[in-house]
Amino acid sequence: MEPDPAAYEDMVVNEGDVRKIILDYLIHNCLQETTEAFISCTGMKCSFDWSAKLDKRKTIYTYAMEGNVLKAIELTNELALDLLQSNQDVLFDLLTLHFVELIRSRNCTGALEFAQRELTVYGNRNEYIEKLQDVMTLLAYEEPEKSPVYELLSMDHRQIVADKLNRIVLSHLELPSTSSLERLLQQVTVVRCCMNKDGGKDGWGPFSLTSFLKR
Repeated sequence: MEPDPAAYEDMVVNEGDVRKIILDYLIHNCLQETTEAFISCTGMKCSFDWSAKLDKRKTIYTYAMEGNVLKAIELTNELALDLLQSNQDVLFDLLTLHFVELIRSRNCTGALEFAQRELTVYGNRNEYIEKLQDVMTLLAYEEPEKSPVYELLSMDHRQIVADKLNRIVLSHLELPSTSSLERLLQQVTVVRCCMNKDGGKDGWGPFSLTSFLKR
């Protein structure tokens, strides 16, 4: 259950603050054209060079989203040579994503050779074994889209990996790894959780953005 909108609908929110949150989200997610259009339409005056925050990341992010993983890795290494080596979880996700893209293109021989060359080392590490088994399952199917792990071929999976890469690049550039909008939602979720503990049975329940937007 969500609180009655009447309890907060008269609260004044600074429109400038709302615009800053939107702008931060657009820049964070490398949406350059949308950022330019948003600034133009709103007439915002930025106190920082937003393009400098975005240019170093957009090409890397775009390559990852397009499934050109090796190019994304190459450019990330050019930006910071040890960044991926010090973020092994992200490197593993990128390498397995490239394996998946080879399977998608039906290059099973290339996928197997790549796995032997780049992924074998992860087979001895407990934290990666299950994920490695999942991606290797794709080799057993003539139509991997019909395999039990078909979601690895989805755009959603690419998005997840690209977002992880984007976050570590942001951190390297000494920028927040999450957007202001994400942090705002996290705060709302925590506040609701605390209110539920105080309210007992009469609490409003966990925060649901879907339920909130339906009101």
